[in-house]
Amino acid sequence: MAYRFLIILLVVALAEYYSFVLIRSVVRSLPSPWRGVLFSSYIGFTVLSWAGFIFFRAINWANLPHMARNLYIAIVLGFFVGKILIMLVMMLDDLRRLFTWGIVSMAGKNSPTADTVTTIDRSTFMKQAALVLGGVSLVGFSTGIANRYRYRVRKMKLSFDNLPAGFKGFKLVQISDIHTGSFDDHRAVAEGIERVMHQGADVILFTGDLVNNVADEVDDKFKEIFSRLKAPMGVYSTLGNHDYGDYVEWPTREAKKANLERLKGIHGEVGWRLLMNEHVVLERGGEKIAIVGIENWGNKAHFPKYGDMTKAYEGLQEKNVPFKILLSHDPSHWRGEVLEKYKDVDLMLSGHTHGMQFGVDSKWFKWSPVQYIYNEWAGLYKEGNQSLYVNRGFGFLGYPGRLGILPEITVIEFV
Repeated sequence: MAYRFLIILLVVALAEYYSFVLIRSVVRSLPSPWRGVLFSSYIGFTVLSWAGFIFFRAINWANLPHMARNLYIAIVLGFFVGKILIMLVMMLDDLRRLFTWGIVSMAGKNSPTADTVTTIDRSTFMKQAALVLGGVSLVGFSTGIANRYRYRVRKMKLSFDNLPAGFKGFKLVQISDIHTGSFDDHRAVAEGIERVMHQGADVILFTGDLVNNVADEVDDKFKEIFSRLKAPMGVYSTLGNHDYGDYVEWPTREAKKANLERLKGIHGEVGWRLLMNEHVVLERGGEKIAIVGIENWGNKAHFPKYGDMTKAYEGLQEKNVPFKILLSHDPSHWRGEVLEKYKDVDLMLSGHTHGMQFGVDSKWFKWSPVQYIYNEWAGLYKEGNQSLYVNRGFGFLGYPGRLGILPEITVIEFV
């Protein structure tokens, strides 16, 4: 862990250094009043950004005005990512110049040539490119907050060899990662829930992280909104890593446990059947499929392993159910345990990654920084006869927006 911290520290230091050098170089050509104002503003906002990071735990973010908080976080994130992009471009230019210098030195050229002029022009171009990329990042993350409630419905049809004939045409809707504590607009959330209901699902499945940390995030209005989710064959849910309250300090263990019990009770209050390492069997046309739901089971970044597949499977084998859907919040569970030990799981539904709420997500190309951590991070994956679908999340966490990766409502129809 120490070497990872040192690498991150080095990257941040280089990003700050190159950004400082670039901004100083750019403002030098400006008239005196503007030069001082812009450079001072850059330094001031850099200090403000670091202050927010250093004193993060001391700031009561929940009590800040929503718009001010959202803009601050979005701008700081865009500012930081912009500096990383500037660093990459400027380092590339430095490496190019170093290579050019080495070639010239070995050739014994000591006087300026046409190549030297070209090098200067290229350096100017690289500086301009770095500045543009930094600006695009800042603007992009700032405007991305407008996408936080822009729900995208993703529809697909899946076929399975062992799916009972009675479940042909069966439609399920998956949502995940609601993160109620991040919401600041009941009306917008209600509209998202209405979009879920418009899909005409036979069953609705929620794959964890109802809250950021505490059960009280789900106020009475949100309870009323979430209770609108109805389906002929029920609404089933499971827990995610944030639901356990592991990321806040509690006065006692009993307080933390009581919070979890309240949250579990809320699932019932809104009409959802919470699956805690257990299963249910659905019947249609005289045939059966099983929905298995486990608590959080993570195989990355020290996320907890509360899930217990052995317990969830108790009594299932005797019921002779040919098709199984697994609700497991963290997609790393698929490779960590499911593919190797539970080959009878036909479809696993997960969330957790949010697609990092940032990236490129098109029909032809899909990229997000989260893919360097998770092999399966958004969309459909298949291996052998088993499939995994990773929902991009209904809500948001940390960054109060979506840039390229929109919030998702998944509709899967069996054919």
